[in-house]
Amino acid sequence: MNVFIEPFSFDFMQQALAIGLLVAAAAAALSCLLVLKGWSLMGDAVSHAVLPGIVLAWLAGVPVLVGAFATGMLCAVSTGYISANSRLKEDAVMGIVFSGLFAAGVLLFTSIETSLHLDHVLFGDMLGVSWRDVLLTGSLTLPALALVILKRKDLLVFAFDPQHAGVIGLNTRLLHYGLLSLLSLVIVASIKAVGIILVIAVLIAPGAIAFLLTDRFDSMLCWAIGIALGATIIGVGASYHLDSAPAPTIVVLLSLVFIAVFLFAPRSGILRRRRVRATDRE
Repeated sequence: MNVFIEPFSFDFMQQALAIGLLVAAAAAALSCLLVLKGWSLMGDAVSHAVLPGIVLAWLAGVPVLVGAFATGMLCAVSTGYISANSRLKEDAVMGIVFSGLFAAGVLLFTSIETSLHLDHVLFGDMLGVSWRDVLLTGSLTLPALALVILKRKDLLVFAFDPQHAGVIGLNTRLLHYGLLSLLSLVIVASIKAVGIILVIAVLIAPGAIAFLLTDRFDSMLCWAIGIALGATIIGVGASYHLDSAPAPTIVVLLSLVFIAVFLFAPRSGILRRRRVRATDRE
């Protein structure tokens, strides 16, 4: 027990754990909708697209989160507009838009001297956060989490069948851009903790794991949030003993959980299905 408690006796580890839990809960809830709607690549696109906004916001002297959110929404909105007004499919448009914005961000970053650290932007700096960062992250992630939970039924219908959602009276345009706004908000809130590269795993893995474990959306939400919180607690604690960075440690744990569920899930695990087929042949 002392081995588990020891890391969290330090203030910087408590701060890392707090910001990690805030990010994990909101990202896990959102990941369920992204997986069901097939928007996993959208999360990848928006997370990469925030880089030029971060640099431009720093140059303008405004909070970098404002610039990150603006370019994240620019990526999401422009992707929808171009795909709706061209023959290109959405995945092709996302690849063009996010790679262009990310490249522009790298170009700005390398051509302008800033006090920003590219490694921290890309991979996060969980051990370098303050309680002020924790409060700021909570002010972004907790409302996002609450909105996903409160509007989960409407968002679920929209994720599965937008046309049916419109027929039954739901404002599909509001749900579409609302979901994109939540995605951008959670990504922006996650930059300080896990960075724009590793946030992809946090936004996809919990929902993908939960999808293999249950067929009910409410249960899927519970599984995803529980798995993400558990991986965060274990990952932050393990990183102390392994002398590793907490964010990559959490992502590795989520990947291991996904592999285990993919192989051994009670109903959908590949080994379980093979065992059932072998039993049926007998």
